[in-house]
Amino acid sequence: MTKPIPGPHPDPHPPSTFTPPPKACDAHCHVFGPADRFPFAPDRAYTPPDSGLEDFQRLQERLGLSRAVFVQASCHGTDNTAMVDALERGRGRYAGVAMIDASFTDDDIARLHQAGVRGTRFNFVAHLGGAPDMESFWSIVPRVADRGWHIVLHFDAVDLPDYATLLDTMPCPYIIDHMARVPVVAGVEQEPFQALLRLMADERCWVKLSGAERLTADGPPPYDDVVPFARALIEAAPDRVLWGTDWPHPNVRHMPDDGDLVDLLTAFAPDEDTRNRILVTNPEKLYDFFG
Repeated sequence: MTKPIPGPHPDPHPPSTFTPPPKACDAHCHVFGPADRFPFAPDRAYTPPDSGLEDFQRLQERLGLSRAVFVQASCHGTDNTAMVDALERGRGRYAGVAMIDASFTDDDIARLHQAGVRGTRFNFVAHLGGAPDMESFWSIVPRVADRGWHIVLHFDAVDLPDYATLLDTMPCPYIIDHMARVPVVAGVEQEPFQALLRLMADERCWVKLSGAERLTADGPPPYDDVVPFARALIEAAPDRVLWGTDWPHPNVRHMPDDGDLVDLLTAFAPDEDTRNRILVTNPEKLYDFFG
């Protein structure tokens, strides 16, 4: 039996430190189920409660956001149906990052592209199953790169040096999820984080400022210990950082209030121009929004 996990905060507060600009984008979030319509994968590691599009749209209204990038989560495996349904119902306001494998045909990929998918994701994190089959990885990457997609990579920062050759040979832009899950207790001078900063010198490399509730050593907000890491990444490449809530926050130690995560952006990026870049301009470079 898979592990059930709790649902998101039931009543997140609106942002209190700034008003998100028009077309602000949550660039990392998920839809789970509803399971009676979109069943979870039989081999999933966890079972989330339903957190569907209607729930997400209420959240966006509360937070003052209007666009989103739905990232396929492992609990749905390579069945991207729930995500594609959300994209189609979004009428151009949402984009997607799929999970696919070598069984996907060119027609399958074309249908995902038509729905609004612009990337595919691979997990390398040990506790979520570790690295993918590399033969399959390299059979998929060039096929999606030819469509103008990017690759989303979920790493633990300590493993980045092991994949230096892989990253150096990527034929398209790639995004490092959740600030590479860097252990903040070791400080910004730690070698795993310095390795991430060096990667940001590569024009192909992007990073998501997400997962503060996972990275913090403290648990509850205000997540102050994460701020120096986010600021360093923004300084390194302000035009190649994205931000996301990671709603509905699967497998976290402490369930965050998404309003706190929006407010945290003023600590990450105190000036309005940089926040607008992160929330609007940067996502528009990777995703085709029509609303």
